[in-house]
Amino acid sequence: MNQSLSLSSLLPLELEQVSFSHRGQTLLHAIDLRLGPRGKTIVMGPNGAGKSLLMRLCHGLLQPTSGTIRWAGKPQASRQEIRRRQAMVFQRPIMLRRSVLANVCYALAVHGVSWRQRNALAMQALEHMGLAALAQRPARVLSGGEQQRLALARAWALRPDILFLDEPTSALDPAATKAVEDAIEEFHRAGTRIVMSTHDLGQARRLADEVVFMCGGRLLEQTPAERFFEAPASLEAAAFVRGELIW
Repeated sequence: MNQSLSLSSLLPLELEQVSFSHRGQTLLHAIDLRLGPRGKTIVMGPNGAGKSLLMRLCHGLLQPTSGTIRWAGKPQASRQEIRRRQAMVFQRPIMLRRSVLANVCYALAVHGVSWRQRNALAMQALEHMGLAALAQRPARVLSGGEQQRLALARAWALRPDILFLDEPTSALDPAATKAVEDAIEEFHRAGTRIVMSTHDLGQARRLADEVVFMCGGRLLEQTPAERFFEAPASLEAAAFVRGELIW
């Protein structure tokens, strides 16, 4: 999406036998995953399945203990612009101690946007997310739903090729959840590849084109959403869809 960068695609994103260990414990086991250039992938699984770890590895916040991560067929370490062409929204968004507008401007500055362009681009993003009237308000006094929309506005201003969202609505009420889901659909329509984790089956049914199902640090399924919800291939996924606890 970002016209200031090379027009070659950042995708597919491929993980080959990716594992991650911490303090001698393997938390992710030999993950093989391919994410193509279009669509909305929903990552699901019980608590402790490794969803957040997987998202952070894909985004580049963590490095795998073993295995390879490739963007467009190249190792992650060889592409300097990868970080500039993706964004991530967290369960609890990080708000800088400054105004709503300045939060978006800062994100643009980090990504090398000229100071002459920042305010206009930031205001466009805030207007798109329904936050223009709050532009001068301190970001940290916003409600949870408003803060999440501000995090999405920061991402929208960057026009990312791929957007990672780590359970972005888990602490929100239904109205705020709908606003976030509507924004995710806007990103999708604009051409951004969506990868989102959630434990909410209803939300996954509404948003997913495909589902990646994880359990115990292993990727058990990557399948079209309709097939996953109608006939999950693994016993663990079938139990999860039925609402049963998985240990």
